Amino acid sequence: MQSGHLTALFAAFLCATLLTRLWLATRQVKHVAQHRDTVPTAFARIIALDAHQRAADYTIAKLRFGLVTLALETVLLLGWTLLGGLDALNAAVRDAVLPRWGGMAYQLALLSSFALISGALDLPFSWWSTFRLEQRYGFNRMTLGMWVGDLIKGVLIGALLGLPIAAVILWLMGAAGPTWWLWAWAVWMGFNLLILVLYPTVIAPLFNKFEPLQDDALKNRVEALMARCGFAAKGLFVMDGSKRSAHANAYFTGFGAAKRVVFFDTLLNSLSPGEVEAVLAHELGHFKHKHVLKRIVSMFALSLAGFALLGWLSHQPWFYEGLGIQRANIVAHAPKDALALLLIMLAAPVFSFFVSPLFAGLSRRHEFEADAYACAQASGRDLANALLKLYEDNASTLTPDPLYVRFYYSHPPAAERLAAMLPT
Repeated sequence: MQSGHLTALFAAFLCATLLTRLWLATRQVKHVAQHRDTVPTAFARIIALDAHQRAADYTIAKLRFGLVTLALETVLLLGWTLLGGLDALNAAVRDAVLPRWGGMAYQLALLSSFALISGALDLPFSWWSTFRLEQRYGFNRMTLGMWVGDLIKGVLIGALLGLPIAAVILWLMGAAGPTWWLWAWAVWMGFNLLILVLYPTVIAPLFNKFEPLQDDALKNRVEALMARCGFAAKGLFVMDGSKRSAHANAYFTGFGAAKRVVFFDTLLNSLSPGEVEAVLAHELGHFKHKHVLKRIVSMFALSLAGFALLGWLSHQPWFYEGLGIQRANIVAHAPKDALALLLIMLAAPVFSFFVSPLFAGLSRRHEFEADAYACAQASGRDLANALLKLYEDNASTLTPDPLYVRFYYSHPPAAERLAAMLPT
């Protein structure tokens, strides 16, 4: 392939992706707005009109904010690639670091510089989302100091974990020969599995407090459910999610024998014991149907394909030149492995966007399966009531655009879930 062909292909996919996302968002805004003033018949006795309207307004506000961020993301992507931003950053970092500190330092400095610049450009949007959008609808509980503290901790954790794994992969790219991508993939997978083990006990406690579940009656009920389902966990914990957000959730975390059950305190405050049991039964359904294992295997397969593709592209001059790197910098006597990593990271979402509905559809199918399992192990009525409360508490719209759902939603919309749960 010639560099010009890649440039044209990238530009075409970027335009198609942008126009499709704009079209879908516009459809969703129009559909939600059209149904704002009437609660769907199936929910009319349960959801108040003001709650339904609040959910519609929140959904539309998020979509409009998303359009602003989409515009910025598109401009930045063009700036980094075809307009030469990454090429300029690479040349500046290379000239400043390579002669004095060597190739590995230069490549790590390039990755770090890109991450810091991208993060800094995202900060105003993150701040607006938290302190304007979420605050307006009563969800934000964070202070500015807490937000800054989380930001600093996130940067430090990213550096402590990201730089070593990046150094190993870059070393393999330069030293492991033609099959470096296979070794790098193995290291990357091992790193991800290690994070799954470390996250519950090392990383998550840096941001939230996790206290053992104190409600003995609920604890006994949950343990009885897990015993019926043949599921073992390291413990039942309550997370102080309310100090950051009013959103509610429950999840499993960890891997293998290190799995934990975590309830947001906001969830326990909203649901009855039977409803909590039903929500947990839904999560257990994912494990019973091996959804988590299937997703891990899928991630392994996709990442293997990605590393194999990178192994080939990293040796093709047209790959660099077609995405905005000048020929003089391509042939320069300097390692290009970090540059290749950044380019494929920037380009991959553009070329893979139209595959995303397949994964969303698979995820929705998994949710239906988990719902069916929960209805068999607990009360379907309790699960339905819990979902309705969570939809209302999280201001999730009950009237999404069907095409938008098929393209984006990882969970079925409320009407479809309840129809499957409580068939008439």
